[in-house]
Amino acid sequence: MQMKCRRRQAAGSLCAALFVTIALMTGGCSQEPSKREATAAGAVIQTDGAVLGTGDICFPLTVVDADGAEIDAEIHTDKETVGEALKELGVIAGEESATGLYVKVVNGITADYDEDGSYWAFYINDVYAQTGVDATVITEGDRYAFKVEQG
Repeated sequence: MQMKCRRRQAAGSLCAALFVTIALMTGGCSQEPSKREATAAGAVIQTDGAVLGTGDICFPLTVVDADGAEIDAEIHTDKETVGEALKELGVIAGEESATGLYVKVVNGITADYDEDGSYWAFYINDVYAQTGVDATVITEGDRYAFKVEQG
């Protein structure tokens, strides 16, 4: 009788060990997240309709990633340009150049033309902007957007 009990305990322990081993092995098989997925974890705009910043000036901002996922936010600031407001809040980042800010990161998502031919396009009222984000003066009633596009 005692022998049967030990065998059951041994079998149960073996099953538990096998279960844990399989769980660990399958958990390690997941692919590494893509650059966009990994960097999106640092997103400033966490929820659709988020309100960011403080100040007397307010404007809507839409961010559309490479998969077409869209998130909207309401930006409040006392800055003069869209670029200044979004940089201050950490929504955008990039490289300064002679022609202005080359935006590479929007809401934690990187689009890098040199790497994969994608870039952040800046829109004003659904029209491709004729000015850079750091040269665009905030205008009441205008809607601003960044969309990932392929070059």
